Amino acid sequence: MAIILNIETSTTNCSVCIAENGTPLVIKEINKANYSHSEKLHVFIKEALKDASLSFDEIDAIAVSEGPGSYTGLRIGVSAAKGLCFSLDIPLIAIPTLQVLAAQLHIQNGLVLALLDARRMEVYAAFYNSAIKEIKPTEALIITEGSFKDQLNLGTVHFIGNGAAKCKEVIVHENAQFYTGEEVPSSREMALLSFDAYKKSDFVDVAYFEPFYLKPFMLSGKK
Repeated sequence: MAIILNIETSTTNCSVCIAENGTPLVIKEINKANYSHSEKLHVFIKEALKDASLSFDEIDAIAVSEGPGSYTGLRIGVSAAKGLCFSLDIPLIAIPTLQVLAAQLHIQNGLVLALLDARRMEVYAAFYNSAIKEIKPTEALIITEGSFKDQLNLGTVHFIGNGAAKCKEVIVHENAQFYTGEEVPSSREMALLSFDAYKKSDFVDVAYFEPFYLKPFMLSGKK
């Protein structure tokens, strides 16, 4: 049995999930445009443990969304996760933020394109297959009408995330499937991902782990 505390703070959504063997037991989250992570995160952690009738000593690992995303949000989440891991002497698991987002979809065919809004026409983007396994690493891109043409020409691409809306404005293709464009990563989807990592002992070094902020944006006209 593995009890994992999952923390997701990479966007406006401050989200905490206590999961047992990949199954969410308690979820506490609030998605507010003005960011409330510094005020809510530790409160949510304590409330989630209380609602699950668990103590800190019963947690087997901490999982945190590693980025990309909001610099401040990531720093708050990672700092909290590392602090708990140090004090409890338990392992730290880092889950790619865009994989957490992609896991909201359950598709039979095609690709999932997880997108986080950055600024202007910029996004953080990563491709996943139907099993939510990464097939194209996370990139920082400027969206143009020719973005993702190669993938779209091969089949259905499911655009998900708050970066999908700006893509919908300029990308016109019969194989493009757009969702609401309001989706943000949640600790709910981290539960299975972190449990899978736990079973593989896929941990990061608590002392040296840093959030994945990604490099400067590049033009994406040939994507």
